[in-house]
Amino acid sequence: MSIEQLEAIAQAMVAPGKGIIAIDESTNTIKKRFEAVNVPNTEENRRAYREMLLTAPNLGQHISGAILYDETLRQSTKAGVPFTKVMMDNGILPGIKVDKGPQPLAGFPGEVVTEGLDGLRERLHEYAKLGAKFAKWRAVITIGEDSPSGTCIEANCHALARYAALCQEAGIVPMVEPEVLMDGDHDIEVCYDVTEATLRSLFGSLYEHNVMLEGTILKASMVISGKGCATQADMDEVAEATVRCLKASVPSAIPGIVFLSGGQSDEQATAHLNAMNQIGPHPWPLSFSYGRAMQSAALQLWAKDMAKNFAEAQKTVSMRAKENGLAALGQWQKAA
Repeated sequence: MSIEQLEAIAQAMVAPGKGIIAIDESTNTIKKRFEAVNVPNTEENRRAYREMLLTAPNLGQHISGAILYDETLRQSTKAGVPFTKVMMDNGILPGIKVDKGPQPLAGFPGEVVTEGLDGLRERLHEYAKLGAKFAKWRAVITIGEDSPSGTCIEANCHALARYAALCQEAGIVPMVEPEVLMDGDHDIEVCYDVTEATLRSLFGSLYEHNVMLEGTILKASMVISGKGCATQADMDEVAEATVRCLKASVPSAIPGIVFLSGGQSDEQATAHLNAMNQIGPHPWPLSFSYGRAMQSAALQLWAKDMAKNFAEAQKTVSMRAKENGLAALGQWQKAA
């Protein structure tokens, strides 16, 4: 795939008023989500649930792409149509999660590094043949009394850069996700400092590995108070701090930035994105790549009666997509 094609895909991922739906939960993660709503974690239930999400009417109006798990990329609708065909026919780009998850970082208790580089070149070429247009790799940065260490940040950003270079070699747009977790009692200023240090390290590593920024998407966490912090920053503070941090550390060559919801409520994630776009314009589009904040309401509805509530659950997904699409334009308004 040419440089121009990679650029075109990256730009399509952050088209005005559109964002990404993340439905890339591993089998173990979706097991926890299903257990919470009393749904057995069978392959057929996972397939049916993801069909409900991906075939929601008008989803492509506000969703540019969907991040899938390996199992989902290979699955089809009940009628036998591959999910990737359904998506492309509706203007939704298929994406694939390729990392193998965080593992303890030796020598640094409590810190983790994401693994999955071994065999990645071969997996990416297979995913490209299966129809994947972009990929995602998530690094996890935890804030604690003596963390994150510089070593942890550097190790994770080095892995992100190696992954991104392999993606572009295979003709796949890399989405790089260095998530600074909300867990902890740190305030928004500490979150700002850690996020800025992480992003500066990331783009330094991407540069060193000859990754073309014009064909790369950043999936970022917002600058926000830790869940256990006694003083929670308000919506405007989160929006201002996040935009300021991004402007200080993210090159304008990046086609766009999509945010993860990262433990925020559905409405919080939408409101924060909307507030950021209202203080624009920015050097890059700011959009969304939400998982739970896109799915949670639909999952609860679908789980009560999979057949009877199928259409209603789909309406819920489409509505969440529309609300976040409006927030990506700074045009969302809270319901009265």
